[in-house]
Amino acid sequence: MSTAVGGTLLRGAGPAEVRLIDALMRESFDPRYGEAWTQGQCLGILSLPGVWLTVAELAGEPAGFALARLAADEAELLLLAVRPAMRRRGVGAALLRGIVADCRDRGAAVLHLEVRAGNGAIALYEREGFRKVGVRREYYRGTTGDVFDAHSFSLTLG
Repeated sequence: MSTAVGGTLLRGAGPAEVRLIDALMRESFDPRYGEAWTQGQCLGILSLPGVWLTVAELAGEPAGFALARLAADEAELLLLAVRPAMRRRGVGAALLRGIVADCRDRGAAVLHLEVRAGNGAIALYEREGFRKVGVRREYYRGTTGDVFDAHSFSLTLG
């Protein structure tokens, strides 16, 4: 099933598209921060119940993706990536709004996420109503051994 949010087409995807997701991550996530997952991690999480993957397309091109999961009445946004060439065009907002709508449809009362301190996406999350609820010290480990804090955010869906 697919839906349009603004000029962005959102469609469900699955394990068969893990290579696309891997390519989008490599292009979107700077390796010095240690945020990207491996293909094995993506395949592993996609095999679990309550996990879904959404791919965004803009002008017929893959623009980004979001990976989320639901357990009981709590959801978590695990990954959200937008290709650098497609940023500032509403793709990230469309993905986030699509995930929020999916969470509501699936009965979630709250949506959680973690994001690296200093990540520009924090402004998007705050604009969409997420509130900072905590910090995980030294959560991300980059390729150079540097560590970075993660900020925890939540959005009440009620």
